[in-house]
Amino acid sequence: MSEQSRSTGRIRGTGTRRKKPSTGRRVKRIALWGAAALVVVGGSGLGYAYYTLNGNLKGVDIDAALGTDRPDDVDDGSQDILVLGSDSRSGDNAKYGEDQGSARSDTAMVVHVDKGHKSASVVSVPRDTLVDRPACTSDTSGREVAGEKQTMFNSAYSVGGPACAVKTVEQMSGIRMDHYVEVDFTGFKKLIDELGGVDITTSEAIDDPNSHLALKPGRHTLSGEQSLGLVRTRESVGDGSDLGRIQLQQAFVKALMNQAKSVGVFSDPKTLFGLADTATKAVTTDSELASVQKLTGFANGLKGLDSSDVDMVTLPVEYDPQAPNRVLPQKEADAQVWAALKQDKPIPASATEKSAGDKGDAGKIVR
Repeated sequence: MSEQSRSTGRIRGTGTRRKKPSTGRRVKRIALWGAAALVVVGGSGLGYAYYTLNGNLKGVDIDAALGTDRPDDVDDGSQDILVLGSDSRSGDNAKYGEDQGSARSDTAMVVHVDKGHKSASVVSVPRDTLVDRPACTSDTSGREVAGEKQTMFNSAYSVGGPACAVKTVEQMSGIRMDHYVEVDFTGFKKLIDELGGVDITTSEAIDDPNSHLALKPGRHTLSGEQSLGLVRTRESVGDGSDLGRIQLQQAFVKALMNQAKSVGVFSDPKTLFGLADTATKAVTTDSELASVQKLTGFANGLKGLDSSDVDMVTLPVEYDPQAPNRVLPQKEADAQVWAALKQDKPIPASATEKSAGDKGDAGKIVR
């Protein structure tokens, strides 16, 4: 998510906690926002709900835009998904700053689910990573977009939309992305609010004037607005860089997975529908996933994952000596990361131990 924000007012932590769910309440684990609701609604047989939710979903035909010039499609049961957080400043997102004419993908994660769907590896790609962006065809306009050398990773989405972002990741990794999922500012906030907030504990104060978040040390139940502030925070954590913010985002995702196991909706169809309605409005997917039936099947394959089953790392990088606000890939270490995903193996700790993204304690502030 982008660090710039022009919204007014400070977001203060409440210091309160939600009532602990009863032990008899049914629990579902989720790996992506809203997956729990989609799983249940998909099998509920509620025709009205099904068609309403189906109409909410937005899909982009990435396969058509990318054609056949892609890595091999490995059919071994594993899945690779590009998950983006986009920050278009149009519509409801306008209060987070001026629209510069295009949206950006300031949060990018490559999610690899192993072939047994028992564990997952998540690789965060820093938005300021300098990459050679390939030429591509925009899936939104159909126009050809020229490639560019040594440009920021998040420019791919800005100039060519999801298809160009996918093609850039596939060129970097040599791995074909099976799916694409995108969440924007407003959808993220609404989904967190529909879930009832996220419980976190902060080990030290967070006070970031840019994200408008101020939290004292201790326990908090974050609203959607506060959660958005947290994943956009960078000034008051770690070294103040985007790499520190990525560590904070990874810690928040794990907290979200842990705290959203029970959303208290499985005996309340009205609440369940509200959650699923918000979830399906919050995401844009590849066209293959853009139906409740397909998305339900996808979510069913992930429902057994817990945060302890997910290994989250940042793509190994180092600061660019010529431009301190940019980072350069550590090619040999990156190759180890991508090779582990290709071979359906855990990412070796040695791959990230010298990375600038593996330094600092920003991720330890939140649990």
